[in-house]
Amino acid sequence: MELTDVLYEKRDGVAWVTINRPERRNAFRGRTVTELIGCFRDAWRDADVGVVVLTGSGDKAFCSGGDQKERADAGYDTMDVTTLHTIIRNIPKPVVAMVNGFAIGGGHVLHVICDLSVAADTALFGQVGPRVGSVDPGFGTAYLARVVGEKKAREIWYLCRQYSAAEALAMGLVNKVVPAGELRREVEQWCTELLAKSPTALKLAKASFNADTDHIHGIGGLGFTALELYYDTDEAQEGVRAFNDKRAPDFRKYVK
Repeated sequence: MELTDVLYEKRDGVAWVTINRPERRNAFRGRTVTELIGCFRDAWRDADVGVVVLTGSGDKAFCSGGDQKERADAGYDTMDVTTLHTIIRNIPKPVVAMVNGFAIGGGHVLHVICDLSVAADTALFGQVGPRVGSVDPGFGTAYLARVVGEKKAREIWYLCRQYSAAEALAMGLVNKVVPAGELRREVEQWCTELLAKSPTALKLAKASFNADTDHIHGIGGLGFTALELYYDTDEAQEGVRAFNDKRAPDFRKYVK
């Protein structure tokens, strides 16, 4: 498949997967998700690849989530996001998120699902779903609670605030924070250390970690089915209309 939204490079045992839509703060659309899935599948099959790095183009954004301008009335009906989440979790190789800027919304979920996250000191983290009439009813919520704890995860989702890289490190949301100019070098060092480890041991360790939370996959499947129905409501559409109109949404009229 010809890549238009993603850059893909394999070098010295590392597969570099880069969302390449900097003009949209690396927000993903249906084609972006399809290309990401293809790149991860290729990295899975390639025996020469031992580590995968996921990042975004430029120095402003890792990924700002689903492109609201691409969101149809019935939701992101062309986006197979659940498959992307599943392959990032299940690929039997460590996946490192190189967070070079905004990790917001669905982009925040992507970094959470990765095995490790190394962030620039300029990175910002947060969720926006309830502000735009959306939510991640799978790993983006339940697994986030395993990472930062129930109270903090609920705060992140309910209030839709943004958090600095230092705050993310303090809550255990990322593994390390470095100056932006040193981010690539730091991630390369992490990859070098990972490649020196037994690939089978890493594969087994990842499977063991995943086993404890794999039940979320089933819950998420049910949740995303419900989400498709929610996207068809006027309440959800008010969120995306407000975002595109650059105004505050009026959700109070939907309180029952």
